[in-house]
Amino acid sequence: MSERGQNAADRTRRILVPFGTRPEIVKLAPVVRALRDVGHHVVTVDTGQHSSSNMSGEIANALELSVDVANVLSIDPDQRVGEIHASAMRLVREYEPDVVLALGDTQTVPAYVLAARRNSVPFVHLEAGLRSFNERSVEELNRRVASAGSSMHFAPTERSRNFLLREGISSERIFVVGNSAIDSLVASGYGCVPLNERDGVLVTAHRPTNVDDPIRLRRLTSLINELSLHVGPVLFPVHPRTEQQLENAGAEAQLSNEVARCPPLGYFEFIDRLRHARLVVTDSGGLQEEAAYFGVPVIILRGSTPRWEGVENGSAVLVSLAHDRGVAAALEAARGFTTGEAPSRIAALACPYGDGTTGLRVARILSSSESDALLTLPEPDFTNGVLPW
Repeated sequence: MSERGQNAADRTRRILVPFGTRPEIVKLAPVVRALRDVGHHVVTVDTGQHSSSNMSGEIANALELSVDVANVLSIDPDQRVGEIHASAMRLVREYEPDVVLALGDTQTVPAYVLAARRNSVPFVHLEAGLRSFNERSVEELNRRVASAGSSMHFAPTERSRNFLLREGISSERIFVVGNSAIDSLVASGYGCVPLNERDGVLVTAHRPTNVDDPIRLRRLTSLINELSLHVGPVLFPVHPRTEQQLENAGAEAQLSNEVARCPPLGYFEFIDRLRHARLVVTDSGGLQEEAAYFGVPVIILRGSTPRWEGVENGSAVLVSLAHDRGVAAALEAARGFTTGEAPSRIAALACPYGDGTTGLRVARILSSSESDALLTLPEPDFTNGVLPW
């Protein structure tokens, strides 16, 4: 991990930190805590992207992420996006921050990138440089918008740093700091569980590509049933979006009675279930990082992922539900991950996503006088006739 900018701590800044989803809360809580601990003045904004309290508000309380501004937005998702953008413009003007810091790739991110730059405020991107190379992905677009508008890029891994470099981002603006999801896991106090105490399969699915398509949704329910028959007991915490699509498609009845379904779990209960699982099957991004920390193998229900490190070290595999063969491929991968030497090999791997010090690294970098120049938005002057290329 990069050590640049971690020696001098002589700046305090007014930092606006928006978040709108459960993963953002999990990953921003330790960063906000670290920023405040070194003296920065932080204003947090719950942008209202999640309308369900058990997906945002409750977890913020559990992780002690205080909310300074809480938006209450329309239920209609399209209206909600527009309202997030309007609110971002208003709040950046109202609070006049020195920096706007946002994480990841949700609809909250481009709203605050544009609001920051419109008001001549530097934007800092946490979890920068992730790339799935999926041109149909809204999240991929949001990441690229964030990269285009960022003054500083806090990348989780060397791979994400290299993606940014290939896109022309200056190396002096990129800091490899790890992923703050690991900070939250370290702070939880939960450790890895011995292999002989692990059991069953933890399944989550919420991405539109998997749950909005009735054909893929049927493949998903078929896979879950097969996992419960051939791999072990399945726990399936059902995302609100997935619950609605299961109901719309009449697919609830297709799930076996052997599958344990439940509403979304609280953060600490979910993490405890995760570390006790033999296998994770998911289309979530953050869960790939969390599973890697506990040494639990992952089947990723997608054709690509922004988190390539798990695929590279063999603790995760990509399986798409776009094809009928996806169910069989996932079952084959599940058997491979849960038999022979694979469980012990994966449990012994170092987590590739961080060491639990991301928040502290970010706070120190932003406190350093070295970041002053990077957080300046100069106006260019080419009146001398020299062209920029």
